[in-house]
Amino acid sequence: MGPSLNRIMLYVRNVQTTCEFYERYFGFISTLDASDRVVELKSPQGGAMLMVHPAAKSVKTGQVTVKLVFDIEDVDGFKDECRAQGLTFGATHQANGYRFANAKDPDGNSISISSRAFAVPPRDWHVPESGGTGRPT
Repeated sequence: MGPSLNRIMLYVRNVQTTCEFYERYFGFISTLDASDRVVELKSPQGGAMLMVHPAAKSVKTGQVTVKLVFDIEDVDGFKDECRAQGLTFGATHQANGYRFANAKDPDGNSISISSRAFAVPPRDWHVPESGGTGRPT
């Protein structure tokens, strides 16, 4: 199975404000794992998912604040295939039941390969019934 582009990571200063914007204006629905900092925004119409992540203080928003995340079930196997063709990813990281690794495209844009789409959601994962960010109250 080849890679598919289904997630776009947005690094933002205020996660709640950003989520509310996409919920209000574009109809996205937020979900959040209580043990994770990433809020996933899904459109009821389908398409790419937005992943909203708090930006580091060193990140200048509006410039390099988007990362393309490709869904890959076997992150290490895909890294090996890419390395053989000249693309080297950084270290593989483990997070909440999935693995990911990062690299840059020819223009220096951040890209990531991630098995997050294939992870089993934790028990405390929930979808808010009436809007909101999915954060526990």
